[in-house]
Amino acid sequence: MTLHVESAGRGEPLVLLHGWGLHGGLFTPLLPALVGMHRVHVVDLPGHGHSATIAPYTLDGIVDALDAAIAPLCGGAPVTMLGWSFGGLVAQRFAARARTPLARLVLVCTSPRFVRGEDWTAGIDGSVLRQFGDELHVAYEATIRRFVALQMQGADGARATLAQLRALLGSRPPADPAALDAALTILEQADLRAGAPTLRVPTRVIAGGRDALAPAAASRFLAAAIPRATLAVIDAAAHVPFLSHPRAFEAALAPALDADAA
Repeated sequence: MTLHVESAGRGEPLVLLHGWGLHGGLFTPLLPALVGMHRVHVVDLPGHGHSATIAPYTLDGIVDALDAAIAPLCGGAPVTMLGWSFGGLVAQRFAARARTPLARLVLVCTSPRFVRGEDWTAGIDGSVLRQFGDELHVAYEATIRRFVALQMQGADGARATLAQLRALLGSRPPADPAALDAALTILEQADLRAGAPTLRVPTRVIAGGRDALAPAAASRFLAAAIPRATLAVIDAAAHVPFLSHPRAFEAALAPALDADAA
């Protein structure tokens, strides 16, 4: 199964991975800042946007499909991978086990473990994800709209950013409900904390200071646990800083895209 990938620009390969329930089109406003220096590959993850789903739908299955899709596009060149939210979880697992070599890793508003636990306070209550799963089967569109609105909670300029996000969401087909359900299970169960110290690739971690879905504390954990990581926190942003605070996001991203950085 081949994932849908849209490519633009020239230079070192840069792969962009989106969040749950969405698609690669969400990165469209960011592309002008990237395509001048990079060959940008925007991926629709399995069951999202234009990409067909996979079976079984597991985190390793997603990594395998992603690896198969991007390896031919990059011609063996090391890849910079940017993963946002659920895409950041995929990127962490990709860095740990995929065959395609990575030059750099960028983790945006993500976490090694999205659900709160007795030994992990930097997450959301598992009941929030379970409620989304229950509602998907009853009112798909309303559930996605509510999830999108949650991403803006607490951010400066939330109303304008929410309108932009909703417009971008409508630019590609809706996600497959079964894939969304399976991806929620991944979000609820995945715990990649133990693997963070094994990630040896230079890593830039970018957080929103007001993020309710992936609290900045989770990004601080990643920046401390990954040996070659640096952290940037955009204080006024919530979960989608590349839309709500594009100039601050580009400034935070710039060190990760510096070809001379190591």
